Amino acid sequence: MATYLIRRLFLIIPTLFGIMLINFVIVQAAPGGPIEQAIADLSNIGGGATDAITRGGGDTMDQRVLEQGSGYRGRQGLLPEYIAELEKQYGFDKPLFERFLLMMGGYLTLDFGTSFFRDQQVIDLVIEKMPVSISLGVWTTLIVYLVSIPLGIRKAIRDGSRFDVGTSAVLAVGTAIPSYLFAVFLLVFFAGGSYLQWFPLGGLVSDDWQEMSLGQGIADYLWHMVLPVTAMVIGGFASLSMLTKNSFLDQLRLQYVITARAKGLTERRVLYGHVFRNAMLIVIAGFPAAFIGVLFTGSLLIEIIFSLDGLGLLGFEAVLRRDYNVMFGTLFFFSLIGLVLNIVSDLTYTLVDPRIDFERRT
Repeated sequence: MATYLIRRLFLIIPTLFGIMLINFVIVQAAPGGPIEQAIADLSNIGGGATDAITRGGGDTMDQRVLEQGSGYRGRQGLLPEYIAELEKQYGFDKPLFERFLLMMGGYLTLDFGTSFFRDQQVIDLVIEKMPVSISLGVWTTLIVYLVSIPLGIRKAIRDGSRFDVGTSAVLAVGTAIPSYLFAVFLLVFFAGGSYLQWFPLGGLVSDDWQEMSLGQGIADYLWHMVLPVTAMVIGGFASLSMLTKNSFLDQLRLQYVITARAKGLTERRVLYGHVFRNAMLIVIAGFPAAFIGVLFTGSLLIEIIFSLDGLGLLGFEAVLRRDYNVMFGTLFFFSLIGLVLNIVSDLTYTLVDPRIDFERRT
């Protein structure tokens, strides 16, 4: 197993390099980069600053026709010296591949650069936003797995019964309700709308959280997590429950289960001593993808609705503003987590079924 782990750890390097390279090329080819965003921001501030740049402090109107070759209309009328200064500031005065190598070299020393529009180090931004997204991701994944796996097993045991049909109908309704719509419903009914005021409108903790005792701080944190986590888990039960159910049904039809029952083993021993570790393999395989999905993409709208300033919202704003340093920094961070979690998933395989030996794979 040690040889396999070492090999997988070394494979992270070329895999991560390939992910970053492909995304870097695609993003660079997209129109409207950070320079265009900066020019647009200057244009929106007012005409005074823009006029000073375009006229160069009293030059003729002929200078307004500079940069006509640019595909972006926001550059038209700006002095080439100013454009060159912006390109140098954002690092666009270097060739494409050199910029990529410099970026990856910085990542090796955990230097993710500075945000173009927030004037903060990217690593500081990620650390600042991480508690929100980690909280949502961990609690959502934990609750979904703790509820869906026992529910799926129960549905497999009572396949076709009223319990199975009734829970399937409830799960179908939960899946059909978008998480953001359910979040709005929770806010209206339980957080200061026209009905109940049991929970706060938003935020991860209260404003006076630093002044609370340890017990009060934990209770306040959990109090704030109830509504957003509830909104996120509502649609996550169905897929995992049905996956667990179908996996168990497939195993229950196999010959080794019939043989175990014929030997007089109790149903509990058959289910949890033989079927469970085989049926759970496919469930465990989807854990890394599920966690990363919740951590980065699944929590975006929830963070907006509940005023939770996390990594999902940070990444979304970075895409809109073409903040390349934040975009690639968060991409590197989540890709690395995903690759590491895949290795953790393989280790979990061996815990569930010790017969699995990855070192024998060719």
